[in-house]
Amino acid sequence: MKFPTLSETKRLVRLQPPTGRVRMVLDTDTYNEIDDQFAVVHAMLSPKQLDVEAIYAAPFHNNRSSGPEEGMEKSYDEILRLLDFLDVPTEGFVYRGSTAFLSDAEAPVKSEAATDMVARAMETDTDEPLYVVAIGAITNVAAAILIEPKIIERIVVVWLGGNPLYWPHTREFNLQQDVLSAQIVLNCGVPFVHLPARGVVSHLLTTVAEMERYVQGQGKIGDYLVEIFKDYHSEHFAWSKVIWDISATAYLVNSNWVPTEVVHSPILTDGMTWSFDNRRHFMRVATSVDRDAIFRDLFQKLQHS
Repeated sequence: MKFPTLSETKRLVRLQPPTGRVRMVLDTDTYNEIDDQFAVVHAMLSPKQLDVEAIYAAPFHNNRSSGPEEGMEKSYDEILRLLDFLDVPTEGFVYRGSTAFLSDAEAPVKSEAATDMVARAMETDTDEPLYVVAIGAITNVAAAILIEPKIIERIVVVWLGGNPLYWPHTREFNLQQDVLSAQIVLNCGVPFVHLPARGVVSHLLTTVAEMERYVQGQGKIGDYLVEIFKDYHSEHFAWSKVIWDISATAYLVNSNWVPTEVVHSPILTDGMTWSFDNRRHFMRVATSVDRDAIFRDLFQKLQHS
């Protein structure tokens, strides 16, 4: 597969942290655990910063699904449930994604999500990119790029997946489910913002006490978030939970909350480790998160919704 070549100057311009309201689509394995739900809500409650044009259901496979297709369908249903609690119409807004992980770099798995992503990207003014925010396996994004490689000139991909470049391995849930798709996105040259899990996004911890104090009673959606948070673990004493995925929405709401730096794109090996070649194109990678500012923003928006 031949991809368009972006100049490093243009790529670096695209990789500048956003400073104003941005157009975005959200690609999410929403039922995988409980953090995607918070990211969906954060995105929908941030209209001053985010113009959310569509939400895509991503595949996943763990103890909550029998395989990627069921995972995608359960995620689709969960998106509809969240938007119902938020009184947001879903027609022409929520799309089913891939029913399988990618197995052939020359044969993208087509889906409503990938088709819609391509259409929106190709309608995009090249001076104002469409942000593709992916918080699950990056299958739908890779499929869209394979279907129409020209979209890499019109989008910026923000992905929570893998571990930091200094980590001994990058066996993380989102990445390891579809290594081939991750390799395609990293190698194709699309402007790419990487949000590593361990040691970076893993600082986004909250507790039952905090959820009860600031989220409980904030409408149907607040009560639902508290319910799924409590149900996720049977023992709440001295227990906290990472809400990984709000790092992605937070980066677009206020990039100061997710400090980043520009590095050469790594090579993702089949063994799920990072390899390096400083001749490769640039990307942006998160180095830390402002945990308090991000949760403060989410809680305040829930209280004023």
